[in-house]
Amino acid sequence: MIPTHESPLAAPFVPQALPGDVNDVWDWWRNQMPVTKHWAYFDHAAVGPLSGPAATVVRNFAIEAAEHGDTPWLSWSQRVHSLRDTTAKLLNCDRDEVALIPNTTTGINVIAEGFPWNEGDNLVSPEGEFPSNLFPWQNQAHRGVSMRLVPRRDGRVEVNDLMAQVDDRTRIIALSWVGYASGFRIDLPRLVAAAHAEGVLVMLDAIQGLGMYPLDWQTCPVDFLAADGHKWLLSPEGAGVAVIRREHIPTLRATDVGWASVKNSHDYQHPKLELKDEAARFESGSANMVGLMALAASMELFVAVRQRFGPDCISKRVCDLAAYAHNALKRAGATALFGPFETDHASGIVTFEVAGMSPATFRKRALDHGIVVSCRGGGVRASIHAYNNETDIDQLAQLVVDCK
Repeated sequence: MIPTHESPLAAPFVPQALPGDVNDVWDWWRNQMPVTKHWAYFDHAAVGPLSGPAATVVRNFAIEAAEHGDTPWLSWSQRVHSLRDTTAKLLNCDRDEVALIPNTTTGINVIAEGFPWNEGDNLVSPEGEFPSNLFPWQNQAHRGVSMRLVPRRDGRVEVNDLMAQVDDRTRIIALSWVGYASGFRIDLPRLVAAAHAEGVLVMLDAIQGLGMYPLDWQTCPVDFLAADGHKWLLSPEGAGVAVIRREHIPTLRATDVGWASVKNSHDYQHPKLELKDEAARFESGSANMVGLMALAASMELFVAVRQRFGPDCISKRVCDLAAYAHNALKRAGATALFGPFETDHASGIVTFEVAGMSPATFRKRALDHGIVVSCRGGGVRASIHAYNNETDIDQLAQLVVDCK
């Protein structure tokens, strides 16, 4: 029998000394973020920095894998599968509804390719979605499925506009929780209620929202969700989750099947194609163990904060900072490209223009001054997290003044 090394990675991340006052927790969270030593970081809508807990997992895994080979594998596997429980806590869903996936695109394709389409069916989606939530649906044209794109209104996605395109052959509405360029956050409960009233399912690209804004799987019954953790969840690229409502699991054809998809997945001598009953049937092979463990550690930070201070605390913090940024940038002379949106539709994404300067030039100037932003949607995009603070934002606003 192969000896095993008991890995400390098997233990869940337990946040230490979480403050008792919500006004103090953001400085505590900031101390969990090594990036703050070097940057005013506003690029979470592209690729976020690793949280301290996630970085610790990656370092420890590298040391263990180098020094012990696969002997800690059982401990690693235990930690990987704990991500289902952590996701279930975050969303108030069942762990059996959670599939561990490499990225959002994979999760969307699980639905698009596995859905029981009939020729003549259609789906509805807003214009301007990120390509990952466009191409998988367009790729169903060979099955006779059409896609209806609904124009946005100055970055807004209106539920009434989406529902106006629904008919008796509409099967799914597929959209992003938060627009990656505009920062507009859809009224999700209203959309789900309206869609379900017409017998239409909802597929949510949640990469710009998961962890940041409250979603209760029981009271807001989204049908399908996919997100990976390398943006707002502060973990490595190549690791994410898909959540599939239990009643839909058997209706989706598993198109990518392997040893991990079946019930007796480790009985290699007697292989039998008997798919798991849970969403794990859509996991076909070896996982990105280090990425998924790091995501679990980082997500546990979000769960701990929300359990202590309420499901809306992170959302309120981020939207308050975004409002502060809108005002500070306006005073500095920047022009808002989208929004600001009312609180229920706001997010941490602020997109703006600087007169006389291209977004790419401003981004380079920002990097030279220790500030990280993106160029998206025709402007400069600042994506603000809960651990950012007013000092970070003031740095950005001052740079706008200096560039005039």
